[in-house]
Amino acid sequence: MARNEDVFSSRRALLRVTGCGAVLLASSPLVAFAATASGAASIKIATIGAGHIGGTLGSLWARLGHPVMFSSRHPEELKSLVDGLGGAARAGTTTEAIAFADAVLLAVPYRALPEIGKEHAAALAAKALVLDACNPIPGRDGEIATWAREKGAGVATEELLPGAKLVRAFNAISAGRLSQIRTRAERVGMPMAGDDATALRLASQLVREIGLEPVVIGPLAMGRYLIPGTPLAGEHTPDQIRTIVATLR
Repeated sequence: MARNEDVFSSRRALLRVTGCGAVLLASSPLVAFAATASGAASIKIATIGAGHIGGTLGSLWARLGHPVMFSSRHPEELKSLVDGLGGAARAGTTTEAIAFADAVLLAVPYRALPEIGKEHAAALAAKALVLDACNPIPGRDGEIATWAREKGAGVATEELLPGAKLVRAFNAISAGRLSQIRTRAERVGMPMAGDDATALRLASQLVREIGLEPVVIGPLAMGRYLIPGTPLAGEHTPDQIRTIVATLR
């Protein structure tokens, strides 16, 4: 993998990816939404999966004022989670959550993605952002995980969910630390990879709101490094992330 200078071929390309510019924001339907408590545009968010990562992130965003629908195979089991978050949160099926949302967080075992793609790829492709927080773990997910690791997590998800505006993020930091991240004196970076500039902008907004600093490390192909066990796993400052990315091949 080339150094940072090769990941982004020019300063103009970098600005396209990380800044996305006022033109993109102005052209997005999200600008019409009400402001959250943080002053940012309110975004309807669905979590596909409401476990450690999905439950934690969805709760953080709901407390900031974003309408959130948590989904699982048994949404009735999410009552206590939803009740504790007030009117900003609700629960539903995967179909209901995707229909509700403008941005979707995927937080399920990787083996679930082929079925999600089979049933919901078209609906997901219509969303402004699909955050891929899924990790292919061979011991848990079997052959699909081995295939995804060989192909590269991110690119593999793109193949399973054709047309989705994917941003790979939240893959290698513990759910317990996510809710405590604001207590750290040193800024913690969140490495992200994606190809769609508008989706990256929306993802960056959601990352910043929970107290992390988004660091776009490159296109979706760089998602292969956003899994546990790689140098980017764990907590790093934004500068440390950029230094690590410069060493990746």
